[in-house]
Amino acid sequence: MAEKLKVLFLCTGNSCRSQMAEGWTKQLRGDVIEAYSAGVEIHGLNPTAVKVMTEAGVDISGHTSKHVDEFKNVRLDFVVTVCGHAHETCPLFPGNCKVIHVGFDDPPEKAKNLAGKGASEEEQLDCYRRVRDEIKAFAATLPGSLK
Repeated sequence: MAEKLKVLFLCTGNSCRSQMAEGWTKQLRGDVIEAYSAGVEIHGLNPTAVKVMTEAGVDISGHTSKHVDEFKNVRLDFVVTVCGHAHETCPLFPGNCKVIHVGFDDPPEKAKNLAGKGASEEEQLDCYRRVRDEIKAFAATLPGSLK
């Protein structure tokens, strides 16, 4: 049996997008990928991300926000940066680890902007749902889209 690919999803604070990517990848491609997530900072798990993932049948409530340094001794095959800041500040990883960038909008920032314009809670949640669904679509293409 082939060894699973080790993929780290990296974001700024490991609170939302990278957590969603880890959750979807474990659910959809856990047979071939060992998924992790981390941030270049630690912001804590975003409760709204947990909520919209639960709506879609993926429980990430047990995830914790981790710093990328926790993975410096893990032999990773791929690091997928899911935001521009993480891509710009991504550290070097040993071995043949390949870093690729697949950017997604920042749901907390989009929702905050909508709230400032008087948007309803449901409209704000839709920001999270849209990104959740985009990440699901990406995770479904793994590992082929990593090559």
